[in-house]
Amino acid sequence: MRIQVLLLTACFLQTGMMSVSQTIQQKVNEFRKVNEAKIIDEYIEFVSIPNVTRDTANILRNASYIKMMMEQRGIKAELLGGTTANVNPVVFGEVKVPGAKYTLAFYAHYDGQPVNPAKWTGGLEPFKPVFIDKPIEQGGKILTATETVSPEWRLAGRGSADDKAGVMTILNAYDALVKTGAAFKHNIKFFFEGEEELGSTHLDEIFKKNKDKLKTDLWIIVDGPRHVSGKKMISFGVRGDVNMNLTVYGPKRPLHSGNYGNWAPNPALSLVQLLAGMKDEKGNILVEGYYDDVVPLSIKEKEALTKIPNIEATLKKELGIAAPEGSGRSFLELLHLPTLNINGIRSADVGELAANIIPTKAEATLDLRLVLGNEVDKQINKVIKHIEKNGFHVLDHEPTEEERLKYGKLIKITRGIGYPAQRTSFDLPIAQSLVKAVQTTVDYPVILLPSMGGSLPLYLFEKTLNAKVITVPVVNYDNNQHAENENVQLKFLWEGIETIAAIMLMTH
Repeated sequence: MRIQVLLLTACFLQTGMMSVSQTIQQKVNEFRKVNEAKIIDEYIEFVSIPNVTRDTANILRNASYIKMMMEQRGIKAELLGGTTANVNPVVFGEVKVPGAKYTLAFYAHYDGQPVNPAKWTGGLEPFKPVFIDKPIEQGGKILTATETVSPEWRLAGRGSADDKAGVMTILNAYDALVKTGAAFKHNIKFFFEGEEELGSTHLDEIFKKNKDKLKTDLWIIVDGPRHVSGKKMISFGVRGDVNMNLTVYGPKRPLHSGNYGNWAPNPALSLVQLLAGMKDEKGNILVEGYYDDVVPLSIKEKEALTKIPNIEATLKKELGIAAPEGSGRSFLELLHLPTLNINGIRSADVGELAANIIPTKAEATLDLRLVLGNEVDKQINKVIKHIEKNGFHVLDHEPTEEERLKYGKLIKITRGIGYPAQRTSFDLPIAQSLVKAVQTTVDYPVILLPSMGGSLPLYLFEKTLNAKVITVPVVNYDNNQHAENENVQLKFLWEGIETIAAIMLMTH
């Protein structure tokens, strides 16, 4: 009898908890529906403000607009800077809850990538957001907004997905909870960065200057796309990233290809031969030791990968790829390995502007994505050693006359700052609480991804602030982030508000 009572009590408590969480979820969704027109109008106005990172005047307009959004929601907001002049400000705010056990910080960035308006098609313009019925590349058309806006519609405009959507969903989730009378269990902090698209150059500086103010148990990064299947996803890590710029030198002036061909070395040919030798025909990186430092996935992380829907057939069809790289390894396996990518390559002219010459130089930019265990300097040095083994003399400057006459193969290498990867353990209790919170919003298993393919300097949160970090993406995967015709599907914004609200109230 006692056992039956205990079982009944446990069932009642579990059902009660689910009921409470579902009630809150229903209230948040109802609040959003009632206020949908107001929320959309505000978001359109927000996306209309140009947000290219180096456009200081408009970046400050964005920061002021976010500050206003926060203050309208009862959040005391301020702009945080670093010790260096002309740093794009962080918009910061916090809400303290008496008796709170944890402090949760919600991060998004409001700056965006540069734009070339000429590449935007179908009547779209980067900073004149409009509704479209589907992606322009799939024949999408501009729609005229009516009183009823379909959740299947998309809002097109630079920053609509990456990452003003993060700012929008965080603030509206908080607003919905406050105005529906939810009881907060944790302190909440808001942190909206303005330099993410430049590699968060001053983020560590801002962290160090405001270290006491930014003490937090868990940072939730609201950035990036959900899974290709459309299912909600939680990512426990990100890749690191660093760029290398290569310049191979030929003759001091362009030479007639007939008069000097077969005699004067062609830098374009030298460069492509060098690059071709960095990978085999299956995409395996041939740089010695490139994979040696990789920290393998744990048993739980490997198990999580087996539960993620296979979307390779979808991607092949959508992207027109018949034979992916990777020696038969899956998309998810490859996502957790370091990469070596050619971002771009350039030498003289092609097409109608092509001339019959041997060019003076050839240039390429490499993008090295790093995983846990890789160190930025060590990974770069591996590539440099590979280049040296191919007979090149490496410089960090334009070659002198003496160097030109002394070395047959000259290459200048410069590099970006770069940063390492970061990964949070599945076993962390507060991480498990977050997973449970997100799971209450859907009736399918939430996708748990050990590491995203993209890069953010999340290692700084651990290194400088001694805090844990988890990423919760909210936007559609086909959002064209960083490219022309960027867009966000409205239903993903609505579901994002629901997700963030559940995390703000998560139990432990």
